[in-house]
Amino acid sequence: DELLCHDENALLSFEAIRSIHKDMDDDADGSVDVTETDGFLREDLKYQDPKGKHNSFHRADMLITVEDMWNSWKASEVYSWTVEEAEKWLINCVELPQYVDSFRKNDISGKALPRLAVKNATLLLSVLKIPDRSHAQKLQLKALDTVLFGSPMSRHSHLKDLMLVVSIIIGVGGCWFAYIQNRNSRDHVGKMMKDFEGLQRAEQSLLDLQQKLQIAQEEHHTVAEEKVNLEREMRNEIDAAKQEAQRLRELREGTVNELSRQKYAEQELEQVRMALKKAERELELRSGWSPPEALQKWLQLTHEVEVQYYNIKKQQAERQLIVAKEGAEKIKKKRGTIFGTFHVAHSSSLDDVDHKILSAKQALGEVTAALREKLHRWQKIEILTGFNIVNNPGMSSLASALNLDPAFLGIRPAVPQHLLLSNDLDDMDEDILSPGTLTVPHTSPLWRRSQVCRQQGSLLHAVIRELKALGTSHTVCCAHTQHVCRPSITSLLLIHF
Repeated sequence: DELLCHDENALLSFEAIRSIHKDMDDDADGSVDVTETDGFLREDLKYQDPKGKHNSFHRADMLITVEDMWNSWKASEVYSWTVEEAEKWLINCVELPQYVDSFRKNDISGKALPRLAVKNATLLLSVLKIPDRSHAQKLQLKALDTVLFGSPMSRHSHLKDLMLVVSIIIGVGGCWFAYIQNRNSRDHVGKMMKDFEGLQRAEQSLLDLQQKLQIAQEEHHTVAEEKVNLEREMRNEIDAAKQEAQRLRELREGTVNELSRQKYAEQELEQVRMALKKAERELELRSGWSPPEALQKWLQLTHEVEVQYYNIKKQQAERQLIVAKEGAEKIKKKRGTIFGTFHVAHSSSLDDVDHKILSAKQALGEVTAALREKLHRWQKIEILTGFNIVNNPGMSSLASALNLDPAFLGIRPAVPQHLLLSNDLDDMDEDILSPGTLTVPHTSPLWRRSQVCRQQGSLLHAVIRELKALGTSHTVCCAHTQHVCRPSITSLLLIHF
C-alpha cells in the first residue's frame, strides 16, 4: 500500500488494525470467521446479542483477513472524520468531554481511531493525558466498536431523529384528536342537558296542570253543593206558597162575610201571582229542551273510561321519564371520572340517552295536551247539559246503575293519580298551558242560579200551561162590588199540586 509507505500515522493505524485482527483470530489462520467474531464480541466487547454486529462486520464475506479489515476501515465514514467530528464523537458517544482539548492539541482525527482502539499506554497517558484507567478503557472500547462497526452517531442519529419526529407527530395528533373529541363530547352533552332541562320543564308543566285540575274539581264540587242547596230552597218556597194558598182558600170558604171572602180571595190571588211569576222566571231561564237524566250517567261512565285510558298513557310517560333520568344520571357520573368524557364520546350511550330524553319529552307533551283538551271538553259538556259529570260516584257504581257487567268495562283497582317525578331534571314549550284553559265559569252567582233553575223539572211549566188554558173560563163574581174579578186559579193550582 503506497499510503503506508509515505504516511507514518497511516502505518501506525495499520499496525493497530492488524493487532485487532490478531486478537480476533483465535486459531491464527489469518482470517476471522463468524464464530471467532461472535466470541470476540461476547468476551471482549461484552455484547449479549451480537447478531446485528455480525451482519455489519462480515456482510457477505464470512472470512475477514487483515487486508479486508484495512480496506473496510479506509472505506468507512469514520476514516474521513475531521478533528471537529472526532471531538463530537468524544463528547456525544464516549461522553468524555474533558479530553476535547487533548484531542485538539494532538490533532486526533478519524484516521487515528485505530490507535485508540488498542492498548497503547504511551498514547493514552503521555500524549492524551488520560490518567484515569476507567476513562482510558472506556475510550478504547468505544474506539474499537467504532473502527469495527462504523460510527454510532451515523447508526443511531437518523433513527433517533425519525423516532423523535414520529413521537412528536403522534403526540400532536393525539392531543388534537383528544381536543376534537372533548369538544364534540361537550357539545353533545350540552345538547343533551338542554333536552334534559326541557324535560324537567315539561314535567313541571304537567304538575302545574294537575294542580289546576284539582283546584277546578274542588270548585266544581262546591258549585254542585250550592246548586243542591238552592234547589232545596226553591222547593221549600214553593211548598210554603202552596200551604199559604191552601190556608187562604180554607179561610175564604169558611167565612160568611162576603167582604171578608173577597179579601181572602184577593190575598189568595196575590199568592198565586207570586208563584206564577216565579214559575215564569224559571221557565225563561230554562231552555226548551231538557236532557234525559240517564244521559248524565252515560256521560259520567264515558268520562271514567277516558280517565282510565289517560292514566295508562300517563304511566307510560312516567316510565319513559324515569328511564331518561336514570340514563342522564349515569352520563353525569361518567363525566366525573378521568376518562369519562372520552369514553362517553366514543360510546353509543350518549345518543341512546338523548333519544330517550326526546321520547320522554314528547310523551309528556302528549299527556299534557290530552289532559288540557279533556278538561276543556268536559267543562263545555257540563255547561251545555247542566250535568255534574267530572264528580261522579265512580265506574263501579255507574256500572251497577246502568246494569252493566263490570268485567265488560275492564274495571280494575284504581291506579295512583300522582306522578313519580323529581326536581332534578330538562326544553318543552313554556306556552303549553294556554291562558284560560282551566277557567271555571261556574263561579258566577248568576250562572249558578240559572243552572239551578234549569235543573227544575217540567212541573212548573205544566202548571203555567194549565193555568193559562183554564183561567179565562172560570171567574169569581163579587156580589158587593158588582164587578168581575180576576180569574180564580187557586183551586187549579192546589188541585194540580
